[in-house]
Amino acid sequence: MERIRRILYAPPVARAGYLYATGVALTMGALLGTDRIRRVDGLYVCTGLPRWAFRRGGTCVGGVYLTDDNDAPAVLRHEAVHRRQWQQYGMMFPLLYALAGQNPLTNHFEIEAGLEDGNYLPRKR
Repeated sequence: MERIRRILYAPPVARAGYLYATGVALTMGALLGTDRIRRVDGLYVCTGLPRWAFRRGGTCVGGVYLTDDNDAPAVLRHEAVHRRQWQQYGMMFPLLYALAGQNPLTNHFEIEAGLEDGNYLPRKR
């Protein structure tokens, strides 16, 4: 099992998965989005997508954030962390994310990305 994990998490394998996911998401964003695709700190941001095309307020797939209009600077900071998680785990990230649970308050990937920036908790004053 450890050998399989080392292979799946190897930087070249993770990078290939990240690039594949990014390509698929960019295609989806270009086809479904109504706004111009822009790049913010290395993250492709596709807005104007229909609500059925993503979960919650938006979804990061590879290096692409897909949303309708939920693109405030704090949210993009949060999604940039998910981009780095995709880079680290590649195509294993969706499985690892699912195993971490759907509750963002206990999902360690969401906690790492920042619950306040992701609008899961009210911002502290």
